[in-house]
Amino acid sequence: MDTAAAAHYLWPTMAKQTTDPNYKVIAENRRARFDYAIEDDIECGIILTGSEVKSLRENTSNIAESYAAVENGELWLVNSYIAPYDRAMFSHEERRRRKLLVSRRELARLWNDTQRKGMTIVPLVMYFNHRGKVKLKVGIAKGKKNHDKRESEAKRDWNRQKQRLLKESH
Repeated sequence: MDTAAAAHYLWPTMAKQTTDPNYKVIAENRRARFDYAIEDDIECGIILTGSEVKSLRENTSNIAESYAAVENGELWLVNSYIAPYDRAMFSHEERRRRKLLVSRRELARLWNDTQRKGMTIVPLVMYFNHRGKVKLKVGIAKGKKNHDKRESEAKRDWNRQKQRLLKESH
């Protein structure tokens, strides 16, 4: 397939994702990129109850203090918060462990990275995908030292100042 045909083939899906009414970010872990050096990220499914999904539609969740762990051959999201849904007949536990769905190959890679390389699995963003399903993007990350954090903050400040100077010169 030549590049023009490939671009035409890819164009409808790219346009659909940006204007899709179902795609919606629920919770974002903004501190993750500051505290960790993210090396790779994986999209996971998540097993939820009905009241949890209803609560997420109202945007009441937090993944900032949570982490993911591989235990007994399964991937779990630990300490994530989903507010109780007040109109539910059977409510859910707010900070329960939730099972994440990944392929066996990805699970084996995650386990190897956390055991051998001393890395951790950090949730980055929780969202509804274009089909209306809740997905969680997790990152394989290595913790930053304080000097690394200062260095990345200085670099961000310099880029901000550089953009300001370029804007003023034009």
